[in-house]
Amino acid sequence: MGSVWSQLVGQEPAVEVLSSAADAAAKIVVGEPVPAGSMTHAWLLTGPPGSGRSVAARTFAAALQCVTGTGCGECTGCRTALHGTHADVRLVVPEGLSISVAEMRALVQAAARRPTTGRWQVVIVEDADRLTEGASNALLKAVEEPPDRTVFLLCAPSDHPEDVSVTIRSRCRLVNLRTPPREAIAKVLVERDGVDPELAEWAAAVCGGHVGRARRLATDEQSRKRRETVLRIPLGLRRPADVFACADELIAAAEGDATEESKARDESEKAELRNAMGGDATGKGVAGAKRAAEAAVKALEKRQKSRATRTQRDTLDLALVDLAGFYRDVLVTASGAKAVLNHPDHANDAVEAARTWTPESTLRRLEAVLACREAILWNVKPRIAVEAMVTALRHG
Repeated sequence: MGSVWSQLVGQEPAVEVLSSAADAAAKIVVGEPVPAGSMTHAWLLTGPPGSGRSVAARTFAAALQCVTGTGCGECTGCRTALHGTHADVRLVVPEGLSISVAEMRALVQAAARRPTTGRWQVVIVEDADRLTEGASNALLKAVEEPPDRTVFLLCAPSDHPEDVSVTIRSRCRLVNLRTPPREAIAKVLVERDGVDPELAEWAAAVCGGHVGRARRLATDEQSRKRRETVLRIPLGLRRPADVFACADELIAAAEGDATEESKARDESEKAELRNAMGGDATGKGVAGAKRAAEAAVKALEKRQKSRATRTQRDTLDLALVDLAGFYRDVLVTASGAKAVLNHPDHANDAVEAARTWTPESTLRRLEAVLACREAILWNVKPRIAVEAMVTALRHG
């Protein structure tokens, strides 16, 4: 497997900071002195979608639990932390659109205990920008008065007050991840996922720096087809009826991506829960146990439905980012700039659009896509927001 740090694609500056802190943490565990500030109890990992914020957090957690203190990737501490099964690494991933105060209070309480099997108690909060105000306040108390040997790792798109409260930000050490370079993404697809080099180059060029998306595009033909569906929209709006057809296609493409992502996970969760609750058992007390199991399955289904809503919105947002990238390519083409295109495989479409549209109308179309993203963020029904956007795209 090699060092855990190989998981982080194209993030050498961040690896340097986190590996130095892991070295200092290993010395603290055995009672050796370390320079002030070389290791701290709260970290904020920021970066654009796909840069690997949660991967960086898990990797750092693995290095903190590593018996050698280096993140060897081979010991039990490293392996269990990376696979999410380490008893002292707690992961908070919002199942719905936000992280509740009850969830955060329970987590903070658990984090106050001493490590049971590992060297540190590590709490990873993915999507810390989804904390409700109450959850944010509960976390703040823990970060202000941290228990010994507990480390909080928060992941968010940025350290802007809209993403993370100023008070929490001020108590964290910031590590900013960058958009990984194309060469690094292509290399990892070839070496780790066994993707054909030519396909890996293409996926790295069109994924917008999103490593997970590059892997999906390189390994799943349906994902490639859905992307094509989205990128056909700008030049496919010729008649008024096309507005609704394209809106349908865009929403169906996002739902298709979200369904693929959720289906396998939902089924395995239900099977695990039924087994844990003795779903196939026989004998005394089975009726009561079955009722309890069915109630637990219903609660799980409710959580899964909430997660599916969030996943659909996230995948629709990725599709909108693709669309925005196309209009940006049209502006680049019209200006004659030598900037790299977001969709080099659709360069001819960008040339055709640049010939047909004025730069002002292209900019209005780009603004319509960005307004749609914001509307969905504010809980406008996706179909209404998308239909309004596609109407604006047709009129320019």
